[in-house]
Amino acid sequence: MIVEALTGRQTATRFLWLDLTRKCQLSCTHCYNTSGPQGTHGTMSREDWVSVLDQAAAAGVRAVQFIGGEPTMHPAFADLVDRALTVGLNVEVYSNLVHVTPACWKLFQREGCSLATSYYSAEASEHNKVTGRRSHARTRANIVKALELGVPIRVGIVGNDEQTIEAARADLRSIGVSWIGIDRIREFGRACGGQKHDAANLCGGCGDGRAVVDPTGTVAPCVFSTWMGVGNVREDSLTSILNGPALGGAVDSLREVWGWGKKDKDNDGGQSRPCGPDCVPKNPCDPRCEPNDACRPGTPTTCQPRV
Repeated sequence: MIVEALTGRQTATRFLWLDLTRKCQLSCTHCYNTSGPQGTHGTMSREDWVSVLDQAAAAGVRAVQFIGGEPTMHPAFADLVDRALTVGLNVEVYSNLVHVTPACWKLFQREGCSLATSYYSAEASEHNKVTGRRSHARTRANIVKALELGVPIRVGIVGNDEQTIEAARADLRSIGVSWIGIDRIREFGRACGGQKHDAANLCGGCGDGRAVVDPTGTVAPCVFSTWMGVGNVREDSLTSILNGPALGGAVDSLREVWGWGKKDKDNDGGQSRPCGPDCVPKNPCDPRCEPNDACRPGTPTTCQPRV
């Protein structure tokens, strides 16, 4: 399955975020989709999600990430993870790790399943200030438990203060976490303070090999660009949406914002190269420039959306 955009840069969809719910025990100050205790599970039924998983596997998707909100709070969570693994998809669960049941721990230990979580500070008071709840001790203890059980886990440190980030990274390394990612606060959801969405805050890889399905069934280029819905799986097949012109058009419109399509004859003989907003080489049109690893799919992925 190849999704073709006008730029010719969009690639086969191999990764899906499954945004199960807006329900969460926490109310993080920068949550990208404003999840919290008052959130709902949306309009997608268990059967709808199962259909998405079956279609994804048949279409060549290789990995999914269950996210929210807090995905483990969805009533069909365990069934859906089991289904994903059964149809051959690699699974990552992005959880706040505030409350993990024995059944979830058993699920996380299955082959092909991994965990991810967010960690905001080595200082409990600072971490708790972000989450709006005394969550630091529980999250940290469950990170330790995942390591003890041999569950693959990566931890994303999200913030803008370098000193806090470095202290958090040192703390995580001290307990044995080796896979640590860092991302700045992206101004979406609560973090945008009610302002209009600004595509310049995206990482540069939206819709290219990845997409998201949200609790209403809406498909969008990524978890941060859900305002750009390109179809709904309750109305059309997932494959038709991922292959359709709406997704390609959405990606093209984002690339216009990012200034993609510049030419650098020294590097590519005059061919267009992508220049995402998070490119870091000295020459942003260098062919080595790809969307920032802060938002690259994989299993486990290295994207740190806020939960």
